Amino acid sequence: MSDSVLYSVSDSIATITLNRPPVMNALDAKMIGQPREAAERAEQDARARAVVIRGEGPAFLAGGDVSMFHANLARMPDLVREGAPELHRAILALRRAPKPVLASVHGAVAGAGVSVMAAADLAIAADGTRFTMAYSRLGTSPDGGATYSLPRLIGLRKALELLLLSDSIDAREALGLGLVNWVVGAGQLAAETEKIAQRLAQGATLAFAAIKQLVGQTYDQTLAAQLNAEVEAFARCAGTRDFAEGVTAFVEKRKPDFKGE
Repeated sequence: MSDSVLYSVSDSIATITLNRPPVMNALDAKMIGQPREAAERAEQDARARAVVIRGEGPAFLAGGDVSMFHANLARMPDLVREGAPELHRAILALRRAPKPVLASVHGAVAGAGVSVMAAADLAIAADGTRFTMAYSRLGTSPDGGATYSLPRLIGLRKALELLLLSDSIDAREALGLGLVNWVVGAGQLAAETEKIAQRLAQGATLAFAAIKQLVGQTYDQTLAAQLNAEVEAFARCAGTRDFAEGVTAFVEKRKPDFKGE
């Protein structure tokens, strides 16, 4: 990893840190491929049973670097065609990862920042966080899967409102819409993120992977097909050591000790 995106693993948790704080972690042409490298690494890393993505400094991710856009106006169509697919590979890796992904956000979450957050399975936000899609204010349409994720998370009408008007909303409104799962005090964000990440990392990893796959395909399936997929996923999970441990722990009235196996 470069200094603009950091990657580490501790206690079975892979942490991806966006690390360009002087510009609120805004993506420029040099940085845009690095989240993809980190996301693909986390996806494949056998040491990691959960993934956290966070931002260093005053913001999570303030979208694209508008000063870079301005300095390259004549080249922007080509730069978008070169750079956006790199970001999109990161989005796909996060969605594909056979382990839960938690976005921990604060400060500004704008443009591609919302898209990256929405690609995570769960999101926790610090009180005071501000969210805006921003694209229409610049005279362009979204990337990063926002037009896919937002309607599914918050509904078509509200998604169109946020995308068309680019109004800013606060953390509490984001919570009410279902854009984030939890809002905590700014001083509690790191500790609460760690607490949730530990629960995920100590859970039944293979079952989590099956849940992600089932939920991810649900809008593309008929009910009958989804029911069949549930049977096959349950049967696969029923053959794991974690299932045996979970059932045994339930019978013995104790907390299960899952190993992700």
